[in-house]
Amino acid sequence: MSIGGAEDEVPFACTLPDRRAPACSAGCRRRALAGLLLAPFCSRAEDISTSRAEEAVEAVFMRSFTRYVTWPPHAFAEPNSPWSICVVGSDRFDEVLDRTFAGRTELGRPFGVTRARTSEELLRCHIVFVGYDSPMRRRAALEGLKHRPVLTVGDAPDFLFEGGIIRFVVHDRVAISINLDEARSSSLGISTKMLEVAREVVDNGTLRRLR
Repeated sequence: MSIGGAEDEVPFACTLPDRRAPACSAGCRRRALAGLLLAPFCSRAEDISTSRAEEAVEAVFMRSFTRYVTWPPHAFAEPNSPWSICVVGSDRFDEVLDRTFAGRTELGRPFGVTRARTSEELLRCHIVFVGYDSPMRRRAALEGLKHRPVLTVGDAPDFLFEGGIIRFVVHDRVAISINLDEARSSSLGISTKMLEVAREVVDNGTLRRLR
């Protein structure tokens, strides 16, 4: 079956804080935490310096989500089953996504990248980037993944209210928003480190702006 930026945004960073430095402000701590999200992958900084910089940053963030989100055991067929990273809708990543995940592992699992064409393919994914421009098609795809252990990510302005779990926007800064209600309904756990760098969180039906 076929399937249908603000001043206080968390800045993209790729450096760890100096442990010898004096205590810093809340904004400084947020920058450090944003750096921690990407620190394990800073060796791929050359990808981020290309003309495809925004796509490269988005790809690296999707990879870092596997470290800061917890999936239930039944989401994997075997203990060493690979992560399945999927894109549905407009695929602006091209080879950037494949290059980011190629030859890499996280938590002992390798990665596979799929350009999904059917709803059946999406059900086998662990992370799905929903790239449809059409709100109707986005909602249809997200509705098909409801209550499944699938982390849905996207960058549409209304992504969280359409049923998505993580919205992140990359320009000169990175802003992350999280729908905790949808994460819980999908049996996914969100690390406190991610919540601490989130700009907005939907919790018990209420949108809270944190930054």
